[in-house]
Order: sequence, then C-alpha cells, then structure tokens
Amino acid sequence: MVIAAVGTRMTAVADRLADRTGWGEAIVGATLLGAATSLPGITASVTAAVDGKPQMALSNAIGGIAAQTMFLAIADLTYRKANLEHAAASLANMLQAVLLVFILSLLLITMATPAIAFFGIHPVSPLMFVIYFAGLVMVKRAKEHPMWQPRSTDHTRTDQPDEKETPASQDWGLWLRFAGFALVVVICGIVVTKAVSTMVDHHNWLGESAAGAFMTAVATSLPELVTSIAAIRRGALTLAVGGIVGGNCFDTLFAAVSDIAYRDGSIYHAAATATSSSGPSEMTLIAATIAMTALLLGGLLYREKSGVAGIGFESTGIIIIYLSLLGVMALV
Repeated sequence: MVIAAVGTRMTAVADRLADRTGWGEAIVGATLLGAATSLPGITASVTAAVDGKPQMALSNAIGGIAAQTMFLAIADLTYRKANLEHAAASLANMLQAVLLVFILSLLLITMATPAIAFFGIHPVSPLMFVIYFAGLVMVKRAKEHPMWQPRSTDHTRTDQPDEKETPASQDWGLWLRFAGFALVVVICGIVVTKAVSTMVDHHNWLGESAAGAFMTAVATSLPELVTSIAAIRRGALTLAVGGIVGGNCFDTLFAAVSDIAYRDGSIYHAAATATSSSGPSEMTLIAATIAMTALLLGGLLYREKSGVAGIGFESTGIIIIYLSLLGVMALV
C-alpha cells in the first residue's frame, strides 16, 4: 500500500523533471524512475550472491525483467483508448528494447561458453556497464537528432512537455522530493523482499531458481507496476513504457553486480552448473525474456491499434509466454 501511494507521487515528480530538465520521458523513465524502482531488486540479488545462492541471484535479476515486461502488458489493459504500444511508440523506447535484447543475448552466450574469471569476476560483467552507458548515450543522441520518427495517428501520444525547461538550480525541491519518495520505495521493497525470502527459506519446495524468478523478482518489481499505471493515468505514456524498458536495461546490471559480489568465481557458470542435472533454468529464463522483449519491440514497430481486450498481439503474447514460463520453471 505504501509503495502504491508513494510510487504514484514519485511518478508525478519524475514526469515534471522530464519536462523541466528537457531530458524527456523516455530518458527519465530509463534512468531516474527505472533506477529508483530497481534498487530493491539489486539489493535482493546482491544479498543472494553474498549468501552463496547464484541461482537465486541471477533468477531474481532476469526474473525481474520478465515480470516487469509482463507488468507492462497488465498496464496496457488499464489504457482503454488504444493499444499502449501504438500510442507510446518512440525511437528512444525502441532503441532501449534493442539494447536490452543485446545485453540479454550476451548473458546467454556467457552462460553457454566455458567459464572465465579474473579475480572471481567474468569479463562480461564490467563490459555490461560499458554497453549500458554507451546505449544511454545513443538513446540521448537519437532523441536530440532523430533519424526516424513514428507515424502520428489520432491515438498517438507524443512526449510533449507540460512545463518549460528550467535551470537545474531552480529544481532542487523537485529533486529532493523524488529522492525522498525513492528512499521510501526502496525501504518498502526491501521489507517485502525480506518477507518473501523468509517464506522461501521455510518453504523450499519451489526451488531456488523458481523462487528467485517468480517470488523475489515479482516482489521487488511491484514499484514498476505501480509507477507504470500511475504514468498511464497521467497520460505520460512514453514515461510508462520507458520506465519499464529502460528499467529492464538497468536491471541487467544486477547480474554484473551479483557476479562481483559472488566470490567463488563466475556467478553465471555457477548457476548453470548448479542446474545442470535438472535443466538450465536461468538460460531458459533469459531466452524467454528475450522473446518477450522481442515481442514488445515488434509491437512498438507494428503499432496495432487494438486487439483482444483492447491490447495488441505483443501484450497477449507476453502474458502467454510468462505464464508458460511460470509452469516450466516450477516443473524444472
């Protein structure tokens, strides 16, 4: 309840900052809003890595991305005017989806290749930080000098500032409010995560991978669901999609940070080895998340106006893949 109340207010402040800084909703959603709502998740992944639970650390990181993508499909159901991906199509969100697919594919390749580690860290972990920040620079440049524009329709909601751009010195109040709201969301997210972790410890029938993917991941992703729905209700559709897709790009860094926190070698191969007897759960999770993101990107490109229950093929497909993944992971 606190996450719902504070997350809604935090979204309103983020929307104002997007206008007043001139950054735009997609960039603010990917950086400020995405990072703030992701902090509980990174805390859960690092804690699991330090505790020597590589499967849970990775499953929470990637499972959070899958859950948040599914949350975007749920948020699509709350926007009744048109398909959300049709209305919120923007070059920035598409580029962030491409960046996410690339980083996830890199993780999949890493887990499928021989184990390499220097000082207990796989070389791909620092590379992920470089790729992520390079991707943000690319998105920012594309916004400033676009080489492609989505076709405008009656249902298109472009990112049009409601407030004039102002010097940063005049926005300290907004920045402090955002930081305060973010701190409350982080604390609540950690409390919820701790509760779920305790449940997993007492009822371990679900398994480490499935528990990380569908319990701690969903629990730590609740702020993203709240902020996305709040953004849609404000009419900030680009912020809603950008907060999820950009936040998902940020969430891939959970895996890199977890690898640094895990001191027994590469966490990617530790997780793959731990599941070798029962199936590569984390690799299945990554592959399914890539498929979900590809569907989302397809929806942003194709821009179906309406579909089943007012949502497009991409949201329908994302929900089907996620529910199927839930069944597969529970069995594995």
